[in-house]
Amino acid sequence: MIRSVYVAVAAAILFAGCAPTTEPKGALGRLWRLEVGPNYQPPHVDTPDDFRGRIGSADAASFADVPWWQVFGDPALQDLVRRALAGNYDLQAAVAAIEQARAEVGIAASDLYPQVGYQGSAERQKIGTIRGESQSALPGSTFNTFTGAFNVAWEIDVWGRIRRSTEAARAEFLASEEAHRGIVATLVSDMATNYFQLLELDREHAIAHESAETYQRTLDVFTRRYVGGTDTKISTSRAEANLRSSEARIAALEQQRTQQEDAIGVLLGANPGPVARGVALVDHATPVTPAGLTTDLLRRRPDIRQAEQNMIAANAEVGVAVANFFPTIGLSALYGNSGSRIGDVFKNGFSVWNIAGNVTGPIFQGGKLLESYYAQKAFWDQSIARYQATVVESFREVADALAAETRLAEQRTAQGRQVAALREAVRLSLASYDAGVSDYIGVLDAEQLLYPAEVALAQTERDQLIAVVNLYKALGGGWAMPGEQVAQR
Repeated sequence: MIRSVYVAVAAAILFAGCAPTTEPKGALGRLWRLEVGPNYQPPHVDTPDDFRGRIGSADAASFADVPWWQVFGDPALQDLVRRALAGNYDLQAAVAAIEQARAEVGIAASDLYPQVGYQGSAERQKIGTIRGESQSALPGSTFNTFTGAFNVAWEIDVWGRIRRSTEAARAEFLASEEAHRGIVATLVSDMATNYFQLLELDREHAIAHESAETYQRTLDVFTRRYVGGTDTKISTSRAEANLRSSEARIAALEQQRTQQEDAIGVLLGANPGPVARGVALVDHATPVTPAGLTTDLLRRRPDIRQAEQNMIAANAEVGVAVANFFPTIGLSALYGNSGSRIGDVFKNGFSVWNIAGNVTGPIFQGGKLLESYYAQKAFWDQSIARYQATVVESFREVADALAAETRLAEQRTAQGRQVAALREAVRLSLASYDAGVSDYIGVLDAEQLLYPAEVALAQTERDQLIAVVNLYKALGGGWAMPGEQVAQR
């Protein structure tokens, strides 16, 4: 039996030496490199020259080149992002999916190599007597048979079926890596967006408190005047209505802030709890955002790279479908011992061996192979269309983000001037009231215009920061941790 092991191992080494770790030369090499089906060629993509008027020069850096921790210089936000990258469950699932896809590549590639195994059997048989009219009975006999052997089988990948399957698995693995990068980009973008929304709610909460305090002072003034007989109940009722409206707004904002903090907790993969704040909303500066070259999107954005890998996998699967039309060629070998006692398998039994070549192929399957080819070809066409749609959508997202950035800047400027004018109106109304020139109703009217305008300005400031987040994501900015490099292909 020891000699059986030596022979089986030698056969495995011989077959492994023929495996495609190095390609054979000459006619055999040309045959070995044969891979049926189409070789991948990237489809044509119509790339615009600019982003709706925002042109990037060849030597100009893109906003996407800036690390995210420099784009958003808020220590509290940076800490939230780091915690989300470490604890988010969707991200952990994406990492596990990458490992699964990596293993699938190994599974597909394993068929390129000889498959070595073993087998054993134990049988007990009896040959019965044969009786005939003119024959005497032959005595029956009962005997045991024990067999143990090693076997080696290898499919010669003449048509590239296994190599195409491995190519498809490898592309799916790379697609899973890009999907992981896409989840990272979405996670960090969502975290930044939720954080800026929380800061805006904080600002609204502060404005509501300020308005409530002002309306309380107004109610006190009108109450004193009403008690003194110099004003009517209408004025006090109006002032109280404004005060109660502000108090209701404060309660609603506190609820919204709690819910916003809980939403951030989900992104962190943590239970609900308070969220630390850093830089206030009004103190966040809007960074300069050069768009860069339009062609950069094709190598930056993970969703485009993922769509391309899916396209490569679909193309390889077409090759697998074509290879299925051709015969499968294989080699096999077996060597072992057999005997009437189990000990004979390991020492004194007689040898059992065979060496064989085999060819199997389809003749008629009711159109199954042809329809399988048509199905894979259609799926390939779908992947091309999805890739091109992803590219077009990416340019739309960048154009929308740039437009939002420009228009929100104009809107913020106008609203800032409006708030400044209303604050001046409140100041002048108070001065006029203190001088006895006008009544307090003018002050109240100015304040009622000021506070909604301040809220609208805060919302625009929030939208400006979110537009920066959206632009950074749309341009394919890297979301790696400090010290890491994001692969740009």
